Amino acid sequence: MTRLSRLLRTFAAFSLSALISLPGALVPQASAEALSRIKDLVDVEGVRENLLVGYGLVVGLNGTGDSLRNAPFTLQSIQSMLERLGVNTRGEQVNSRNVAAVMVTANLPPFATQGSRIDITVSAIGDAKSLMGGTLVVTPLMGADSNVYAVAQGPIAVGGFAAGGDGATVTRGVPTTGRIASGAIIEREIPFELAQMDVIRLALRNPDFTTSRRIADAINTFTGSLSAMALDPGTVQVTMPAARPGGVVAFMTEIEQLRVEPDMVAKVVIDEGSGIIVMGADVRISEVAIAQGNLTIRVTETPQVSQPGPLSEGGNTEVVPRTNIEVDDDSDARLGVLNHGVSLQKLVDGLNALGIGPRDMISILQAIKAAGALQAEIEVM
Repeated sequence: MTRLSRLLRTFAAFSLSALISLPGALVPQASAEALSRIKDLVDVEGVRENLLVGYGLVVGLNGTGDSLRNAPFTLQSIQSMLERLGVNTRGEQVNSRNVAAVMVTANLPPFATQGSRIDITVSAIGDAKSLMGGTLVVTPLMGADSNVYAVAQGPIAVGGFAAGGDGATVTRGVPTTGRIASGAIIEREIPFELAQMDVIRLALRNPDFTTSRRIADAINTFTGSLSAMALDPGTVQVTMPAARPGGVVAFMTEIEQLRVEPDMVAKVVIDEGSGIIVMGADVRISEVAIAQGNLTIRVTETPQVSQPGPLSEGGNTEVVPRTNIEVDDDSDARLGVLNHGVSLQKLVDGLNALGIGPRDMISILQAIKAAGALQAEIEVM
């Protein structure tokens, strides 16, 4: 081996060791568990569902339908349907409990083509007791523009049931709501030319300045150009690169698989109704001392009977009240100190060490926020 070869090998080994010893060299900015796909963080503008609704009749019920006296709209619907079929029932007495008026709802998925099928949900709007065994008659489903986009019909699958007699009734689930799998046929398509778009906007599901900037940077790094720009916390605009093979679909397939670390606001969510508390990982508090105690007063009444002594004259038997009062002021409760900038785990451990339940913890978190020591936003549901 020549002297020059030995010098080159020594220099390469020294350079590699120096690179590894550099602080932060070749160390990823975030762990793989903390990274999320762009696909899971954003919605593509224009790629969305549309809501459909319709009014129809369910027939074939075993006496569990609407009472026509209490549901006049059901009677009018029956008469109108029969007239379209050539049967005139105007002025006649109709008394049937085998028909129910229902509202039919469905979601029209994006890029749904004419002739494809979608699932629908059927819900009673009258006083029907159950839709079990019923069949939905042809029902047009309209969008917000009053145009018909699908037509629904078919037997209803109900998950709940109701049964009872004169003395008791048993109900499981909701028997007045059911579903029809693939129960509607799409008759009209919603035009949307995705392949012709030169600029695509990504809408963040959780708007945040840092997250939108990271998404734009990840796309720019992938494309090698400034094709993405964060317009605001909730929108990232992406310009299609020129002559991209595969078009918009291929480009979006590659973009949505890129991974970024989403950022979030330090927030404490409180549901006072159920006592649920959810705290984000970035919640921090300043140094604060906490004491928690309850004043409990227990009053017990134990009346006693007082009788006159044997052979006594003029005595009466009386009920004498006896009251026992116990007061618990939690005098053994201690004052706990939470240090400055503690993490979420230490905050929870500190509150649990004081023996605090969820209800009292809600009050304590609100008191810490009022004292200015909680560096997070509190959202009460």
